[in-house]
Amino acid sequence: MKYASVTLILLVFISCDYLSVKKTSSEEILKEELQTFNWNELDVYPAFSECDSATTKTEKKACFERILTNHLSESLANQHFVVSQEVSDTLELTVVITGEGKTSITDVKVKDETVSELPNLKQVLHKSIDSLPKIFPAIKRGQQVTSQFKLPVVISVN
Repeated sequence: MKYASVTLILLVFISCDYLSVKKTSSEEILKEELQTFNWNELDVYPAFSECDSATTKTEKKACFERILTNHLSESLANQHFVVSQEVSDTLELTVVITGEGKTSITDVKVKDETVSELPNLKQVLHKSIDSLPKIFPAIKRGQQVTSQFKLPVVISVN
């Protein structure tokens, strides 16, 4: 009987440990939540006011990209470049739109031959981006966030 009561008391103490609730800190919850995000996907893409009529996420993204590329194309078409030899190149612009809606070019990948023929090309691109109409920033989980886009630009000057 003595052994049975000691065993019963031990089982009660051991089982109490299984019933205890684990406390999780807010930092642990936040860490787990942050790992479940897809940081490369935006809830709402940056937008121009002309894109208000678009209803789906895909339409809004297409509208944004169309207006951005049309603006750059028009700016480049209005320039009168004088070259000594034909230039044909595809530039890669890295465009950043901050959470406040400010736009800037952070990187321009261009061939050296193009730079030598069009030395002020980067300045023209920066000026074109600076003259964009108001952009509403991207949104992720209800917060305005900075977003980055890589934009190919085809240059062909004869």
